[in-house]
Amino acid sequence: MRIALAQINCRVGDVAGNADRLLAAAAEAQAAGADLLVTPELALSGYPPEDLLLRADFLQVCDAALQRLATEAPLPMLVGHPQREQERLYNSASLLRGGRVEAVYHKHCLPNYAVFDEARYFTPGAQSLVFAYAGLRYGVAICEDVWHGPGVAHAAQAQGADLLLVLNASPYHLNKQRAREDQVGALAAQCHLPIIYVNLVGGQDELVFDGQSFAVDQHGLLALRASQCEEMLALLDIDKDHDDIRIQAAGPLRPLPDETAEVYEVLRLGVHDYVEKNGFPGVVLGLSGGVDSALTLAIAVDALGPERVHALIMPSRYTAEMSIVDALAEAQSMGVRTDIVSIEGPFNTYLETLAPLFAGRAADTTEENLQARTRAALLMAYSNKFGHLLLTTGNKSEIAVGYATLYGDMAGGFAVIKDCPKTLVYRLARYRNSLGPVIPERVLTRPPSAELAPDQCDQDSLPPYEVLDAIIAAYVEEDRSAAELVAAGFSVETVTRVLRLIDRAEYKRRQAAPGVRISARAFGKDRRYPITNGYHSWEALLSARGVLR
Repeated sequence: MRIALAQINCRVGDVAGNADRLLAAAAEAQAAGADLLVTPELALSGYPPEDLLLRADFLQVCDAALQRLATEAPLPMLVGHPQREQERLYNSASLLRGGRVEAVYHKHCLPNYAVFDEARYFTPGAQSLVFAYAGLRYGVAICEDVWHGPGVAHAAQAQGADLLLVLNASPYHLNKQRAREDQVGALAAQCHLPIIYVNLVGGQDELVFDGQSFAVDQHGLLALRASQCEEMLALLDIDKDHDDIRIQAAGPLRPLPDETAEVYEVLRLGVHDYVEKNGFPGVVLGLSGGVDSALTLAIAVDALGPERVHALIMPSRYTAEMSIVDALAEAQSMGVRTDIVSIEGPFNTYLETLAPLFAGRAADTTEENLQARTRAALLMAYSNKFGHLLLTTGNKSEIAVGYATLYGDMAGGFAVIKDCPKTLVYRLARYRNSLGPVIPERVLTRPPSAELAPDQCDQDSLPPYEVLDAIIAAYVEEDRSAAELVAAGFSVETVTRVLRLIDRAEYKRRQAAPGVRISARAFGKDRRYPITNGYHSWEALLSARGVLR
């Protein structure tokens, strides 16, 4: 028995296109000698379809496409799709065989945490599905069903399943593949049941599905791992000798990628699919000579090719000459068209216009922010004129503490490194240079600066990034309290300062562009804090120490 795993890149809402992709995968599977094709979770609708699921017309289109697949499929298929039954909506998998929908399984466990809100849309299923084919019996599960203990697996086993087929739309975050393989391997060993795990691949707004479909034997040992961040058809040969099920991949076991390389590839795919699936002809970004914009440029070029990327270098009176030199070197090394557009003229016009209103007041961050907003206005004008998507270049460290200008450097359509802390930005930049140097060494060693005031450095306003990023990770991603951070060795002053900045910047983050999620908790759908908020962990810390009364 040969099973084909369709690790395909679906587009949410493109039901006809997704059906075509599934049929193409089925034809390829048949040509490869497969007997059964297994597809990802909600492959027909794309994942996550969100409030499209509330539309009756959308569900009708999905139903019609499922019937088309049943009629045209050249071999038996297990297809993920939404299905409404008696006013209840289910996250379903249907077995298509013999020109019809033979059987349907409804997902039992609906995730309602992090980026998932399936309980908003779906009703949990309660029945198992086990079907026979070529001398074997196959149980079916969908994604979260294998993360909530052995219940679904045991139920399928009780109905005689020899192995379990799992349809997944599992988005990426750091170390996610190791967690998947550990979880599923432990379940397989506990149930003594081989498990075949098929995952979606591709970018969908801020989510990236990284593929890496895999299979484990009844001892929990890995038998197959598909590639990361690319479409492919993975093949598994399965034999049964009495009660012993043997599974063997039709090819070598792919290694887990290095963590930094893995993140870079996820960012590249996220940019590529956001641009392609939304129909942009290309992208534009401001290139400052700093590490953030250099990394964003490299990712964009690797995702789209240099001919679809345009960089504007936008110096002001505070821009160091070496920043212009480095920005030009970056663009030249990547083959990107570049224009230098000084902001001095419009910036001076703003200052002159505002002078009567600001009379008697010293210059402060207002004038600094005005420079960033001048750049944003020019970049957005280019975006409007040529239809190019404006990429923002801010990182997670800056966005966390509000060290970014609303309607300035935060303005744009897609925030490539929005979920990458500054320390990771440097690692990613060095990784990209290891593939071929494109970022000057000086950019990676000079103190980072926004260059909005004379002799300005980031560390004039922020703690060292090693300290800042550790606090952000603990507070934002792990929900650690201010007291816990102090107990971990950070000073009261630093903790109070950083947490105050994070809390106060929530209104900015609500207005930020979407960007690729690479952490277990990114700003956006992952973390939904109220803007108007009377509770602050740092206030509780100071109150406990008698500082606040």
